[in-house]
Amino acid sequence: MVRLDKYLKLSRLMKRRTVAQEMITIGAVRLNQKTVKPSSDVSEGDIIEIAYPRRVLVVRVLIDQEALLKRNLAPYEVVEERYVDGEERPW
Repeated sequence: MVRLDKYLKLSRLMKRRTVAQEMITIGAVRLNQKTVKPSSDVSEGDIIEIAYPRRVLVVRVLIDQEALLKRNLAPYEVVEERYVDGEERPW
């Protein structure tokens, strides 16, 4: 298992871990439909929802081991990607 903030960085869903921590803290990232902390553990099969400014990305975790994440293997599969109006709240 790996921390959620570290997973987002290593899987390249976010460029920096500090940005991932901030987005998780403000509630723009949910794990299994729940608002969580940056230190929450990610496991295989978990669903991560990320609300970017203009889109919402939903992914399923395929790899949860840090060593494999660093090898550039496909760490997730995209379940859904939808574009939203800038004023619209994702959830």
